[in-house]
Amino acid sequence: MHGLPQFIRRKREPTDQPMKQHGVPPSVPPEAAPAGVASRPAKPAVDWLSRQRTLISYRFKHFSALCSRGLNSIRARGLQSTLRKVADRLFPGQRQPYKLLLYRDVSAEARLPPSGLQPKASIIIPVHNQLEYTLTCLHALARSADLTPFEVIVIDDASSDASASVLSTMEGLRYQRNADNCGFIDSCNTGATLAHGEFLIFLNNDTVVQPGWLDALLKTFSSHPDTGLAGSKLVYPDGSLQEAGGLVFSDGSAANLGRNGDPTDPRFNFVREVDYCSGAAIAIRRSLFAELGGFDQRYRPAYYEDTDLAMRVRQHGLKVRYQPASVVVHFEGASSGTDIRSGIKAYQARNREKFAQHWATTLAASHPAPEPAQGDVAAIGSAARARRHVLIIDSYTPTPDRDSGSVRMFELMSLLLEENCAVTFFCQNLAHDGDYTEALQQLGVEVWWRPWIRSVPSWLDKQGARFDAIIVSRHYVLSPLLPLLRKLAPQAHLVFDTVDLHFLREQREAGHTGDATAALQAERTRKVELGLIRAVQTSWVVSSIERELLATMEPSATVAVISNIHRLTLDSPGFGDRQDLVFVGSFRHRPNVDAAHWLVEEIFPLVRQQLPGVRLHLVGADAPASLSALATQSGVVYHGHVADLDQLLDRTRIGLAPLRYGAGIKGKINQSLARGLPMVATSCAAEGMFLVDGETVLVADQAEQFALAIVRLYGDQALWQGLRAAGLENTRQHFSRDAALKVIRPWLLSVPPRAHDASAPRSA
Repeated sequence: MHGLPQFIRRKREPTDQPMKQHGVPPSVPPEAAPAGVASRPAKPAVDWLSRQRTLISYRFKHFSALCSRGLNSIRARGLQSTLRKVADRLFPGQRQPYKLLLYRDVSAEARLPPSGLQPKASIIIPVHNQLEYTLTCLHALARSADLTPFEVIVIDDASSDASASVLSTMEGLRYQRNADNCGFIDSCNTGATLAHGEFLIFLNNDTVVQPGWLDALLKTFSSHPDTGLAGSKLVYPDGSLQEAGGLVFSDGSAANLGRNGDPTDPRFNFVREVDYCSGAAIAIRRSLFAELGGFDQRYRPAYYEDTDLAMRVRQHGLKVRYQPASVVVHFEGASSGTDIRSGIKAYQARNREKFAQHWATTLAASHPAPEPAQGDVAAIGSAARARRHVLIIDSYTPTPDRDSGSVRMFELMSLLLEENCAVTFFCQNLAHDGDYTEALQQLGVEVWWRPWIRSVPSWLDKQGARFDAIIVSRHYVLSPLLPLLRKLAPQAHLVFDTVDLHFLREQREAGHTGDATAALQAERTRKVELGLIRAVQTSWVVSSIERELLATMEPSATVAVISNIHRLTLDSPGFGDRQDLVFVGSFRHRPNVDAAHWLVEEIFPLVRQQLPGVRLHLVGADAPASLSALATQSGVVYHGHVADLDQLLDRTRIGLAPLRYGAGIKGKINQSLARGLPMVATSCAAEGMFLVDGETVLVADQAEQFALAIVRLYGDQALWQGLRAAGLENTRQHFSRDAALKVIRPWLLSVPPRAHDASAPRSA
């Protein structure tokens, strides 16, 4: 039980904790099949021998791919670095136990913020007796360490205990007492009229907020601007999950997603659209709450007012979202009891009938019928909204601050979500990569990792039937997976996302180095990549050059270009506010290592002869020792990994891309041009990017010419400004989100969605 003391654990029996849900069982094991979500084609019968052949083939190809990559890693990074990466893959970091702060001792001093400050959020807490719970709630608020300025408004609903004498004198608290017991709805509406903040936070007094809860809850509105209402992750004091948002059925009943489950379950740890969030901890803009008329009086004194408010928010054209990073402990039933046959709790059943009658037309048209056999309520909720469900598999979790391929993948997921797709992701090593994984979850991606995936075949066997499309990046990831995907997700449209044609890059490297072994490896890679392109329904490349090459090599294949995806910055500093040069590249990539050596050893000394004060900034992670040593040369500054690269790009005058071999689209060029930073590049680096020498970029392939181009551009403001404007336009036309959507939308239309039956209609 997560190491919590025994006396704070509550035993919960089904009859003691009645749920809003109707006939829906508690959370099921993480790999359980989402039965009943949609009417799907029956899974083909797979005999035991055929299944074993598939599994053996998968394991062999997976092992072979890892060995091949290991040998390449030893060549590029050395044995010691490769062994470290192998250890990281075999023993990925484990998530910490789910820890909660319950503030059992409230005697320690904890001050609420002064009530006179201008708050961004107004936290409204209705109370009726239960002073001990209220004091613990207030103590947690004072100790939450959130950066958001907030005020706390307590509406005392005629408490008969010592609440009035204690709370009315508490520093930093805005306290108001009702003359009569008016009920939860009236108290909340009264609190809203007293609020000064942009956002209203309705918080039960039997809650204990966890550090960072408020910042995370309000971030939902900025990260997802169409959010009208957001709710926290509610957990029981024993650490089990109480609610991850809710689903409303066509008869007016409702299900708490994840109830009694594990709060670390991947299904309940990404920002997601839901039908409602329980009013124990929800946020809404004060202006919207007023426009909607507050909580509806028809549900007085309490129950179903939160569900009704969420329905009106969605009717208003906004979304209701669950925010898993905002964690609140809720002592459910402490305020209103648990017996639905008596007391205030009896209004739950009565108000459900009122709610069902009031929303009858909407519920019948856009909400699924309650089906006791449907075990995976989380999957039902996703299936009810998404036009398509897309699974994405890559070699690693996207790290957008480290490499351009990750920027592309992150933006691709974002665009799919905006196109009303549900997106699920796992990486090849099944690791949870900390902040990078959580960034995807905040985007709205369902991310899976070990131990929630015990093995890829087992997971696909349970989950594969729910995907309309599966996108797999890189040939060494797809090759071992392809038989499994065909067998365990036969209905899914398969996409091979090449990222770039690896064999083309390897061929060019072999030609540059004269390495016969590398040439043989390039030929093996060519056969694998072309075989995969023949085997899938669609392949994606990043440049028109690669698409034209494949048109001659595999003319029957369906190949589309989804290139790098960047957001434009039009207001970066101008010529006079910049100085120095910058080269950016991940040094896991051998062409970047070669380029950096060529730049520092042959090109930059020629530049310094003409521009003695100029400096060269080298940026990139995973540099070998030979490259780090280059920083000892006069004028060279090696930064390693830079988390916020935009600041450096905005103060340097010229970006450099001195690649002598490689393939695909160069993110270092896209990233610079998208921020208004002109580039000097080789023809190899500029290949396939619609760049014109002298118009959008300066191109040179010899050290002397490259140095002359740098010196020329560094001192010519008119040329610099012309290249800047043309570079931004190039990005807008070919490498923007709008450019990517021109390919993604037709592709989505070509993917037939699974047919949904009447039990799971799509939510409006």
